[in-house]
Amino acid sequence: MPKTIREPARDVDVVLETDVLVVGSGPAGLSAALASARAGAETALVERFGCFGGNITAVGVEGMAWYRHEATVEAGGIGRELEDRAAAMGAATPESQSLSMEIDAEAFKVVADVLVEEAGVRPLLHRQVVAPLLDGDRVIGVLTESKAGREAILARRVVDATGDADLAFRAGAPTRTTPREEMLAASVMFHLAGVDKAEFLAGVRADPQTYADWSEADWEVETDGKEDALFSPYLRKPFAAAVRDGVVPAGLTTLGGTWGAVHDSGELTYLNIVHLPGVDGTDPDDLTRGEIEGRRQAVHAIAALRRYTRGCEHARLRNFGMTIGIRDSRKIVAAYDLTEADVRGQARFEDSVGIYPEFIDGYGVLVLPTTGRYYEVPFRSMVPRGLRNLLVPGRPSGGDRIAHASTRNMSCCAVQGQGAGVAAALSLHQGRELTEVDLGAVQRELDRQGVRVH
Repeated sequence: MPKTIREPARDVDVVLETDVLVVGSGPAGLSAALASARAGAETALVERFGCFGGNITAVGVEGMAWYRHEATVEAGGIGRELEDRAAAMGAATPESQSLSMEIDAEAFKVVADVLVEEAGVRPLLHRQVVAPLLDGDRVIGVLTESKAGREAILARRVVDATGDADLAFRAGAPTRTTPREEMLAASVMFHLAGVDKAEFLAGVRADPQTYADWSEADWEVETDGKEDALFSPYLRKPFAAAVRDGVVPAGLTTLGGTWGAVHDSGELTYLNIVHLPGVDGTDPDDLTRGEIEGRRQAVHAIAALRRYTRGCEHARLRNFGMTIGIRDSRKIVAAYDLTEADVRGQARFEDSVGIYPEFIDGYGVLVLPTTGRYYEVPFRSMVPRGLRNLLVPGRPSGGDRIAHASTRNMSCCAVQGQGAGVAAALSLHQGRELTEVDLGAVQRELDRQGVRVH
């Protein structure tokens, strides 16, 4: 039996009471908070780091919609607004493989600050949520830890946008976690400086890569064929050559992936090169191992790029993301769990809170939305079983693995987050439980906020 200690009972100060509390400020949480406030609810947004943005800012995933092509049909709404506002504020540049913007992770911290302030959201940075507060099966708030010690926040509605369903899980809702050996790989993102842009792009033009090239060596990616000839900013050959020549360790065969943009300043950004299998985002020991191993592998990757990639001869590390990027962890068992048939088959739902293009990226499957196909995202997929007063948008929403390979993507997280925020606010206006909210009114408010629902 492991040793235990007993914490002494104590009274905790309630530092805030609010209508809607959103925990986590990634694309789902930021969208939920903005949507709730714009729908007229007093809203607070709690974040453990010192900036809003989650995967964009803390991890350094700078592409919200790298799937976008001419025929792609999307929901619009806050997900698109994040790109547009970033571009308007000089915090984005055209992305290399699609009709989207690469968002500058550092500059977006300011963009998010402005959006939060404009909407009237109460910002609560530097607070780690450690437990939900319950009244029976009803979530009524959270406990946080910070430099101020332990504090309590009470709310009439709560949105769990932690990315790992932390609140739902700790409140006792049923969840599923992908077996560690089957989890999508985690990544440590990094960015380079000192790259010769003209030489680098000349090398790309001399040997253009496509999505068909993803299926090399240890990778095998199933497409539906239409993706294979499309350009991809893919890097694999430098790392294979480095292994062959002993520049990097012989066993390091998983290096490979994409770059986002190369700038006149010599920065090569959004390098999604390091992929770490078997990292469970809910296990701090796994996260520790992944952070350290990811940085080690990134150093090897930079050595390979310097030697084998045109324009990178004098490249140096500019920065890592603030934290490791997790693609796969805990998911709720929802009132309705999306299925592979739904995301592949253009599913339609009466309780839709937005549409999402037929984009699948994960578990060895890549489908890009180049033909106008899309599915609808149901409100019920964010409703955890066994709990009241809580919604769970984003990566941990309910669905099978292939559905997750679609809904986990940041732009879909934004669609769900905006739907959750509007539903939370309107349920209060209507005096109804979350699960009894008038979804017609929710859809009308989403339409007012610029979301395509059907």
